[in-house]
Amino acid sequence: MEHLTTSVAVLGGGPGGYTAAFRAADLGLSVCLIEQYDRLGGVCLNVGCIPSKNLLHGAALIEEARKGRERGIVFAPPEIDLDAFRNHKESVVRKLTDGLDALCKARNITRLIGRGTFVDRTTLLVTGQDSETKVRFTDVIIATGSHPMALPNCPDDPRIWDSTTALALTSIPKRLLIIGGGIIGMEMAQVYGALGAAVTIVELQEQIIPPADRDLVEPLLGTLSKNYALFTRTRVTAITAETEGIRVALEGEKAPADGLFDAVLVAVGRRANTRGFGLETVGLQPDQQGFLTVNAQQQTDIPHFYAIGDVVGEPMLAHKASHQGKVAAEVIAGKKTAFAPMTIPSVAYTHPEIAWMGLTERDAKAQHIAFVKGVFPWSANGRALCSGAEKGLSKILFDKQSGRIIGAGICGHNAGELIHEAVLALEMGANAEDISKTVHAHPTLAETFAFAAEMVDGSITDLLPPKKGG
Repeated sequence: MEHLTTSVAVLGGGPGGYTAAFRAADLGLSVCLIEQYDRLGGVCLNVGCIPSKNLLHGAALIEEARKGRERGIVFAPPEIDLDAFRNHKESVVRKLTDGLDALCKARNITRLIGRGTFVDRTTLLVTGQDSETKVRFTDVIIATGSHPMALPNCPDDPRIWDSTTALALTSIPKRLLIIGGGIIGMEMAQVYGALGAAVTIVELQEQIIPPADRDLVEPLLGTLSKNYALFTRTRVTAITAETEGIRVALEGEKAPADGLFDAVLVAVGRRANTRGFGLETVGLQPDQQGFLTVNAQQQTDIPHFYAIGDVVGEPMLAHKASHQGKVAAEVIAGKKTAFAPMTIPSVAYTHPEIAWMGLTERDAKAQHIAFVKGVFPWSANGRALCSGAEKGLSKILFDKQSGRIIGAGICGHNAGELIHEAVLALEMGANAEDISKTVHAHPTLAETFAFAAEMVDGSITDLLPPKKGG
């Protein structure tokens, strides 16, 4: 058995973990980065954000080619080489993960491949394929991520997928059922739908992508309802593996009694990885939802134990994890800092995209915050019309008392890129006049954000101004 001593041990090599390790090393600390898989990047780079965006881009190319006929540009039906499609995805993942390896080496970070388990409050046992290493640390950052949730009483069958299996893209089922109308489910629906699968979607709640306001979801809903069988307020009551397929019994107002599918994707959420690596040994207890409680410096109840990313709760987003990783590393290095963002943006990379930040209308009403709203439809935007992206909108909420922006949402092409102006506006405390008087290039989709502000301050000219008092 080998022995190693380090200032900082980082358990988990995803976006939060590698960011924490890199920042700590840059601040002069000795760092050991522990990841059970041979590639850094965690779920995000390997079986999540990056491969899904690669597949979504391919799906978008197929859809754009089909829409070309509307403009007088006719393409032959696409020939899909599934192996090449999958290999391109893997090449992108490999390029990014190889880059992380190079950055790790350049920073002289000790990297261990294996599963880390706490022996006591200053020691981790890392068990690799052929070796064991005891790592003695001064501080530790827990960045172990999350895993897909499974349905209870679900048979063990290779035709029942989680998101990792769906992203492996080994085959295109003729009939695909997606259980869960959240971001992962909707993205995979559009990938497999573009590749030729007949897609059925069931969602327990009253709308798809439940965290977003309904008006943001409506343009996407219109697209989905034309191409897929979509059932909201519908629950799965039974799943049975049969020779001919997976039989699923459904219960809902408009849902069929049951259906037979060649594959079923379960996309009903994720659970934090807070079990199985010895937290009970050191006296750390996850809460009822399975999350670790931390303060603004990312410290747990044990001051030299830090936790970041999915293991500390919602939102389970890579960009949250990476920022928390920097905070943890900086606190360990003696800097006075805290994780205190005013908002964390969320994006569904569907077609059209949906992005939101700050308070939704539902949030504001629940918190009894009076607000004024500006909405600009993309059907009145030249760039959107030129690019066939007119089914979208930009929306901003302003606090009625202070006038400052408190929330925003965008549905449309590249909404995930456009939303960050809203994030910065919220962080800087902007009001409607600040945004409307900021000169935006024309013709752009970004103009729609300024126009939404103009709807509130009354300076809109691209539409009729709203009636006073309306």
